[in-house]
Amino acid sequence: MPKVVTKNAQQIELIRTAGRILAECHQALKKAIVPGISTMQIDQFVEQFITRRGGTAAQKGYRGFPYATCASVNDVVCHGFPTANLLRSGDIVTIDIVVEKDGWMADSGWTYLVGEPSPEVRRLYEITKQALARGIAAAVPGSRIGDISYAIQKTANDAGIGIVKPLVGHGIGQHMHEPPDVPNYGRPGTGLKLRKGMVITIEPVFTLGESGAVLWEDDGWTIRSADGTPGAQFEHTLAITDRGAELLTAQ
Repeated sequence: MPKVVTKNAQQIELIRTAGRILAECHQALKKAIVPGISTMQIDQFVEQFITRRGGTAAQKGYRGFPYATCASVNDVVCHGFPTANLLRSGDIVTIDIVVEKDGWMADSGWTYLVGEPSPEVRRLYEITKQALARGIAAAVPGSRIGDISYAIQKTANDAGIGIVKPLVGHGIGQHMHEPPDVPNYGRPGTGLKLRKGMVITIEPVFTLGESGAVLWEDDGWTIRSADGTPGAQFEHTLAITDRGAELLTAQ
């Protein structure tokens, strides 16, 4: 198993600084994302916002990814490319952002409802957000990765919606993806034990369809639900402390 490197207080503070920029960006997007805006305009807004605050949009150029954000609309559940297509009332869009500041990174994806969503889409939105909260509540020293995973899985299963199982949370620090993986399904009491100084992301990705099955497009990035139903994702970066999980990207 790859080694998990814990962070000291100074390193966590550096991640927190990146996380503060990221949280402020998502706060700004809550007002900016309205019917008639394109995800390309959102991408440009995000990159300019981060740059003005002394950070870098770390996804741009990562393994050849060409944009500052992943912008995933409706049945695109993750890693979507920004486009010039205008968002319409009833759409659901996830904007996933990684900010690097002084060599340290924070990661947060957030789903937004555009205009007036259908009751089914609103339900998906609320349940996915609830799953993130329950996963965070399970992230305390001495618990295990499987406890987080099970809390997320149970939320989806109880609601009858799908878990996108190939997509997982992860460690983060000076690299965007570090050990350990944090799956969105699992058994309580299994997996790596959490300890003080670990910094991880928790990021449930659900689909309205119960299977959660997905397909990769030819661009190698874009992931769509196999049944055409919409997807949602909520993600925070957090540090494990003596008192539990401290959100480093709290809005």
